[in-house]
Amino acid sequence: MAALGELRRVARVVLLDPDDRILLLHGFDPADPVKDWWFTPGGGVEGTETREQAALRELAEETGVTDAALGPVLWQRVCSFPFDGRRWSQEEWYYLARTRRTAVALGTDLTELETRSVSGLRWWTSAELSATHETVYPTRLADLLRTLLDDGPPRTPLVLSPEIV
Repeated sequence: MAALGELRRVARVVLLDPDDRILLLHGFDPADPVKDWWFTPGGGVEGTETREQAALRELAEETGVTDAALGPVLWQRVCSFPFDGRRWSQEEWYYLARTRRTAVALGTDLTELETRSVSGLRWWTSAELSATHETVYPTRLADLLRTLLDDGPPRTPLVLSPEIV
């Protein structure tokens, strides 16, 4: 992975509601709006904050959800992809979180780039996620969610295969 250069530290949230639905954001590349996908809330670690702090901050900024109970790290992955005219290379940690709140909307504290690249959000059931033909990241999210719901969180974080686009 040395060819990827320095990796951006990212915290993501697998947010589940009381019905075990997962919240995903819908985004697109502002440089090529035809390319769109669904992804979990989250983003880069800022300054001296911990990944846990970054996960909760990003969740609040992007969705307005502030009552989530943050759980363990479920998965870790390295990814690299083109976005908004540059290459992003990052190491992502996915935290489990639960909320009782099901009424959500895009947050009011989005960054300028998020404002240009995020078009909405919605709750997905495991069955909907498994059946969709839309692009979802990480690419194995449907299977990962099903395993999580069936077996509970892994004892140690599962290291996912790198995704280099």
